[in-house]
Amino acid sequence: MSAKPVKKAAFKAAKKAVEKAPSEWKEKAKDKLQDQATQKMEEKVQSKVNQASEKLAEVKENNANNVHGKAGDAKEKVQDVLLSVRDKLSNVKEAGEEFQKKISSSNKSDKVKGVENLKSVSDIKSATNIKGPADVKKSTDLKSVNDIKKIG
Repeated sequence: MSAKPVKKAAFKAAKKAVEKAPSEWKEKAKDKLQDQATQKMEEKVQSKVNQASEKLAEVKENNANNVHGKAGDAKEKVQDVLLSVRDKLSNVKEAGEEFQKKISSSNKSDKVKGVENLKSVSDIKSATNIKGPADVKKSTDLKSVNDIKKIG
């Protein structure tokens, strides 16, 4: 025997019972049905809210993991860039120092002297310009020990 005829018979019996039942019972039945319906709706809504909060927590956790991973990658990239900048700056510093050395060495006596820098015949000392024994300092000319010039 299948369940269909049983369901039909039970439905008919319930329908007749409802028709013949007193109005107090009908109101109580309606109240119970409303309570049960609201309770089921609350349970469904609560379960959907719980599912949504679980999904949100999972997504939040995944995003946190992704952020930490990407932050680590970004940190490594920044460190690499900073190291390369430091190397480049040291190369620039060395090049600047070499440039300064070249400039300072070219300013010394590497230049060819011009005609005006050559000494003439009048600049050569003659026998009259040579100091004699009278020009040499004597012990009476010295005021203190500091006046003595040291040789070498």
